[in-house]
Amino acid sequence: MASAASSLASQFSGLRREAAKPSFSTAHLFHGVQSQLRLPSARRPIRSVVAMAGTGKFFVGGNWKCNGTKDSIRKLVADLNDSKLENDVDVIVSPPYVYIDVVKQSLTERIEISAQNSWVGKGGAFTGEISVEQLKDIGCKWVILGHSERRHIIGEDDQFIGKKAAYALSQNLKVIACIGEKLEEREAGRTFDVCFEQMKAFADSISNWKDVVIAYEPVWAIGTGKVATPEQAQEVHVAVRDWVKKNVSPEVASSTRIIYGGSVNGGNCSELAKQEDIDGFLVGGASLKGPEFATIVNSVTAKKVTA
Repeated sequence: MASAASSLASQFSGLRREAAKPSFSTAHLFHGVQSQLRLPSARRPIRSVVAMAGTGKFFVGGNWKCNGTKDSIRKLVADLNDSKLENDVDVIVSPPYVYIDVVKQSLTERIEISAQNSWVGKGGAFTGEISVEQLKDIGCKWVILGHSERRHIIGEDDQFIGKKAAYALSQNLKVIACIGEKLEEREAGRTFDVCFEQMKAFADSISNWKDVVIAYEPVWAIGTGKVATPEQAQEVHVAVRDWVKKNVSPEVASSTRIIYGGSVNGGNCSELAKQEDIDGFLVGGASLKGPEFATIVNSVTAKKVTA
């Protein structure tokens, strides 16, 4: 009994309020990022290409959060099915758990299904939780982990989230790994500190990154109507990619997509998409509007340049 209790305690150990604060400063890192400007490549034969720092496909996810009814979701699915989406984009949507099955059965196969969260291990006596195995059973391909609402409202800490990601990946469920700083952390100059600490928890648990997408979502921009400027978002994306290069591998840094989330909508997506290190978006409120979500998906055209 003692060993069983110890095992359960280790699973629940990630449910706490605040992670320890790192001691290093970011002032020199901002200077370093600004100095790493990419120069244009030599002239090649003229063709249409998608200008991205990484090698992955543009990625757009829609996080429906705790929204929707049978009627509203039926309409949303119909709108998405009628939308014309660019081919060179991976598209996923993440309905509330209770609607995943009906969405999977009625949504075009062009769009994959994600869950909004999953349990840290195999299912069992964990009231209210959903296991990775159950999600896969109803057709989910992805799961969102580490979203700021899970971190700062539910109280999940970095290490607990890292363990969740490792287990989901071990069961072949792909992961959208969320990171991002709160407003007071940005104002204190700790944006990079916070993001790197959250990344380290993922890196400590993940051995294979091929099924991971990193989502940078500044907490102060989620659902507030405030959006990081393209330059602010690009600055953090460059820094995160550089962190992955130095702490995981250059190959993972090149192949892993880093997407932006935080009040992305049909009006601002094109300017954000033009940034070289922004490989797509994780969309909240605007993903509940089929035509607007399609506009965001199709913002990949803003990345297309003649090269």
